[in-house]
Amino acid sequence: MVKHLLPLMKCNMNRLLKFIIILFLSKASYSMSVQKNHLNSVAANGHLSVKGNSLINQSGDNIQLKGVSSFWLNWHGEFSNASSIKSLKDDWGISIFRAAMGVEEEFGYLENPLEMVKKVEEIIQICIKENIYIIVDYHAHAASQNIKEAKKFFSYISKKYGAYPNIIYEVWNEPLKISWEDEIRPYMIELIKTIRANDKDNIILLGTPYWCQRVDEAYKNPIDEKNIMYTAHFYTGTHKEKLRDNLDELWKAGCPIFISEFGVSIYDGGTLDKNVYLEEADLWIDWMKKRKISWLAWSLCDKNESSALLNPGATIYGNWNENELSKAGKYIKNKINNN
Repeated sequence: MVKHLLPLMKCNMNRLLKFIIILFLSKASYSMSVQKNHLNSVAANGHLSVKGNSLINQSGDNIQLKGVSSFWLNWHGEFSNASSIKSLKDDWGISIFRAAMGVEEEFGYLENPLEMVKKVEEIIQICIKENIYIIVDYHAHAASQNIKEAKKFFSYISKKYGAYPNIIYEVWNEPLKISWEDEIRPYMIELIKTIRANDKDNIILLGTPYWCQRVDEAYKNPIDEKNIMYTAHFYTGTHKEKLRDNLDELWKAGCPIFISEFGVSIYDGGTLDKNVYLEEADLWIDWMKKRKISWLAWSLCDKNESSALLNPGATIYGNWNENELSKAGKYIKNKINNN
């Protein structure tokens, strides 16, 4: 009888062995997936700080965050929602999202403060839930002209959300052709004081003159405060080696640089010129990768311009197919996932 049972026992042993192998491979695959998400998460990196020219996590390691910026929330805010941000995290691999709250323009914060603050809070809460970092961006060009409103906004946000390690403050998106010394720097000092009254540690990003391209002017007289970084913006069809070399000199001199916005179009987002400039984008992304400089790509919307990450008519809810992604969107998704 044992002789007759041997083939059956052998068959069952083979099945058991196959099951164990499949289980092991599945657990290994799941572990790798969790580890990948864990390494990019707020839970892994915690409260961030600045050491020299570097962004540092809670373990003292230099990290690079990569993500996507919303379009002006007062105009295309519908694309920044729970489903789309979750999709950007799960499918694209973002570790940071930027909520670009329009200030001076139509339907912006000055005209419509309750709706704008409500929208920003919605995005903050989504990013906290999704375990990613969130830049609260005061998307203004003339912020020093409404400093009381800016202080009111950041006082409220820092008091309510300052305890969360997710929060990064960008207190003036893009100052124009004005003096760092006379106009921008005094504003920044006031906003830093406002935030630090409630939040002693989270990163504060400081906009620099000439649409955040003259970081050198700001770093001639830097602000002596901890956990601040200077923002640089560029568009690869317009800003090339000259700006990159200038920023590299500053970075080597110890300037902590954060690229809170860049696009693969010309300077206007690609409204006048619909081309994308991906070879130059490769040079910029390689430069940032080698120095672990964090970056966010402009922008999450379906506007008919070449920097928009989505094609016109794309769903607002994420999980975009290839036809819904623009050339810029396909490129940025690939660079976040694979670079």
